[in-house]
Amino acid sequence: MQFEEVKSLGEKYLFQNYGRLDVAFEYGKGMYLYDAQGKEYMDLVAGIAVCSLGYSHPKWVNAMQEQVGKLIHVSNLYHVKEQAVAAEAVASITPGNLNKTLFVNSGAEANEAALKLAVRATGRKKILSALNSFHGRTAGSLAATGQTKYQDTFQPLMNLDSFRYYDYGDAESVKKLIDKDTAALIVEPIQGEGGVRTVDPEFFKAVRDLCTDNGALMIVDEVQTGIGRTGKWFGIENFGVVPDIISMAKALGAGVPIGAISTYDDLAKVMTPGSHGTTFGGNPLVTASVKATIDIMKEEKLVENSRDTGAYLKQQIQSIDSDEIVEVRGYGLMVGTEMKTKANDFRKYCLDNGVLVNVCHGNTVRIIPPLIMGKEHCDRVVSLMRAFLNA
Repeated sequence: MQFEEVKSLGEKYLFQNYGRLDVAFEYGKGMYLYDAQGKEYMDLVAGIAVCSLGYSHPKWVNAMQEQVGKLIHVSNLYHVKEQAVAAEAVASITPGNLNKTLFVNSGAEANEAALKLAVRATGRKKILSALNSFHGRTAGSLAATGQTKYQDTFQPLMNLDSFRYYDYGDAESVKKLIDKDTAALIVEPIQGEGGVRTVDPEFFKAVRDLCTDNGALMIVDEVQTGIGRTGKWFGIENFGVVPDIISMAKALGAGVPIGAISTYDDLAKVMTPGSHGTTFGGNPLVTASVKATIDIMKEEKLVENSRDTGAYLKQQIQSIDSDEIVEVRGYGLMVGTEMKTKANDFRKYCLDNGVLVNVCHGNTVRIIPPLIMGKEHCDRVVSLMRAFLNA
């Protein structure tokens, strides 16, 4: 099917709630996507930090094909072997003693589950969330999202009275809000949709102490930063802090829709039978993907590659001498280049030259590629940036 046919069908039958670029892809392999005409695009978006193994990884494909031929879904009315095996794999990479996992279907659902767990465990209702954060688009996770542009037209759906918003990176603003009525504080190690924004590592240590002192739970949203993205299995590990709950999704399944939360045993016990559930969460297909993804990432040392290649990419962009570049931020293969005015122009320039990049929070070029990215791929996008900026 040609692109214009795809576009016409979409306009006729789909909600028009996405601002889509004028391209549609037929298949992918490794770091590359291909359109109907066979044009190749180097992908530095990875389905928004999802396709951690790239496209058509043979071991992952074999695992999925084998599982599809055996069992896709049975529901959580029964024990699910693949789910138990996947939970063991997740426990092998989570920090501290966060070895109990609940599988759901998305990052937003994971954050909903984390918030419900915190309220149920503490008997408190107040939640602290950072300004400029993003935690999802369901009613509860949207309330936790500290950006009014996402909330304004949906407020009748949300209980905003339960939320208080602190300044990301400012421990004093947290200290002013947290008290004995606070159930939890939720925070991203790096604010992804907020422009790949990073803060002083001491902030997370201060937050950990404030939560402990007030009996509040610390929830770390690793939906975008988790599963090797920042050069560690989880972004919070860059700062030497262990939270009470981690939410994850995106790269966890390398392309299939899945989310999860992990916590310690005593806290997990709060969710008794019937207290929370999901029909599709943790079904055999998606949890087989979790196991395959984690195994491949360990075998191919993709977390280490994320750390080393990401550091190289960041260094190369920082070496560009241009007044248009305001700041280069990030950890591992989550790199944001804030530009003064030309981020969207650069995205189009890249698209025209067969490279996919993303723009978030106005003028930040966000590079969140598959974790198989090599230095040669870095050199290509940096060369494009130099040419675009005449630097």
